[in-house]
Parts: sequence; structure tokens; C-alpha cells
Amino acid sequence: MINALIIEDEKPAAEHLLKLINSCDHEIRVEGIIDSVSGTVNWFNRNRQPDLVFMDIQLSDGLSFEIFDYVKIGCPVIFTTAYEEYAIKAFKVNSIDYLLKPINADGLAFAIEKFLSHGRQINNSYGDLFDYQVGQVMQLLTKRHKSRFVVNAGAHIHSIEVEKITCFYSLEKTTYLLDNKGRSYDINYTLEQLEQLTNPDIFFRINRKYLVNRNTITDIISYSSTKLKIKINHISDDDIFVSRSRTRDFRLWLDM
Repeated sequence: MINALIIEDEKPAAEHLLKLINSCDHEIRVEGIIDSVSGTVNWFNRNRQPDLVFMDIQLSDGLSFEIFDYVKIGCPVIFTTAYEEYAIKAFKVNSIDYLLKPINADGLAFAIEKFLSHGRQINNSYGDLFDYQVGQVMQLLTKRHKSRFVVNAGAHIHSIEVEKITCFYSLEKTTYLLDNKGRSYDINYTLEQLEQLTNPDIFFRINRKYLVNRNTITDIISYSSTKLKIKINHISDDDIFVSRSRTRDFRLWLDM
């Protein structure tokens, strides 16, 4: 029996990974699913270390590499990420593996076989090399923003590139992603979190409800120096205004 822990802040991605783990040929018991850096630190301080950890890189309250500043993880880690391969190749060594989202059964099987073949030796060789690799990759990723978002569409999992996202919006305490074909998906982030995860050269929070992609704005109507109305692809709402407090920054953003 392999005791595993999933650290993942996107609920659809966590459920998808759990489903794949439960259907694989090996007997793996998932002890828990945690969605934050702070929650993971608390878990390791209160529980015995698992045999294996599946760890997303970007969590709800920061990068998962921050966890290693607070607790010593002595078991192998398989990172899961939506970032391009070149951004994480610095730690593609025997001691660490990774799975690119959306994760598939073949990729998971390969990573688990790798763990089984020499994972026990990894426990004794993390040390300074692992800490160095984590530091190098963290430097890369702190300069980057998410390139795609994983969403749940019924029984299916989709990975949507940011270039295909029209906007993010909130409605009745739920946040949605609207793609360039006019389809909406609920997403397990707040708009405040999405402001940190998206490239500010492309996305701007125009008001409390909308975080928009500059390339999907079809018209801007100026009623005064502080009152702007905008129109966005695939949105029928005819009363989308830039907050007065954000108007100046919005004008500067348009001119970037």
C-alpha cells in the first residue's frame, strides 16, 4: 500500500487526479487533498509523512515551493503543473518527476513506475541538491504567470489557454471563466487570486465583477473623464462600466 497526499488548489484538477490514481494498477491510498501552502504546512506538522506527494506548483496562497521553507519533506514529490516544460526542466532529475496538466493515465503510470523503481532511494538523497533545484525553479516561476487554467465541463476536464479566455467574472459568489467561444465554466479562484495569476499586460480588473482580456474589448465609450463603458466579446450585458477608482489606471493600461 502506498500512502499519498494530493496538494492541489483547483478542485476539478484534484478530482481528476484522484480518479486516475484510484483507477491505476497500483494500490494507492490518498490520505488527503490540500489546497494551500499554509494547509500543507499544518498537515505535515500534525501527520506522519506519506510515501509520495502529488504537488501542484501554484496554490491558492502562493507557490508550493514555499512549503519547503517551513517543513522538511522526506518523501518523493511528483509535481503537477500547467506551465510549459522548459520552465520546469531544471528539476527533471531522478529525485523529482512532474506531470503536465491536463494529466492523463499514461503520464501518471510512468511517474508512479519511476517512483516504485527508485523512490525509496530518493528518501535518502533529497538534501542540498533538492533544495537547490527548488530554488532555481522558484526563481523561474515567480517571474511567470499561468499559461492555462483547468476547468470542469460535466464529466470532462478541459485545459484552456489564457489566449482563449475572454474574461473572468463573478456572479452570485461564484467565479466563472468565459472563453472565446462564449462558453462559461465555474473556476475555483476568486477574482483577487486571478489578478495575481494572470499577466497584467493582458488582463485588467475593471470593476468588482470583471477581469477582462484587452484583446476582447470591442468598444470603449467615454461619458466623462471618469466614466467609461466597455463592450466585450460574447457578453450581452450592456452596462459594463470601469469603476471610477480604476479609470485612470485603465487608461494607462490601454496605452501600454
